[in-house]
Amino acid sequence: MEDHKIVQRNLALQREWYGEPLGDRVRRLVVAFDISQAFLADVLGISAPMLSQVMSGRRAKIGNPAVLARLIMLERKVLVPDVAAGKKEAMMRALDEVRSSRPSVTRDNLPVDIGRNDRVAVAALRRVAEANDLTAAATLLNARFPELADLLRRAGQPQ
Repeated sequence: MEDHKIVQRNLALQREWYGEPLGDRVRRLVVAFDISQAFLADVLGISAPMLSQVMSGRRAKIGNPAVLARLIMLERKVLVPDVAAGKKEAMMRALDEVRSSRPSVTRDNLPVDIGRNDRVAVAALRRVAEANDLTAAATLLNARFPELADLLRRAGQPQ
């Protein structure tokens, strides 16, 4: 298989496994924390070349589940109010916490469900969208994604 086809296949697999290409997720973190890819790789516990290969689609997956868990942890930390506000001290503290974490990851406890503790997500949604837009989005998504629609509906309600 030629390189282009391999990359396209790997990106399709990433969409299936992770919801979107890992390059998109990683780039958002690099921008949100104002750090280099190499620094992010260190925080995640992966080599910079490996992170680059995953981002470009030359590799399909992150082989180490603890690295994926740290990626998810860092994505959640973006929603912490001081981090979201761009406060450098909070951003560095979040990065250090993720770097030093030693997640115990099994098939049953991979930290991907925000559960009912979603106050931070609701607050973040309220910062980026108007209440009527959140409610309209909830209506559109309700049939296929009821849990996401519920989150959007709650974010669209008056405080």
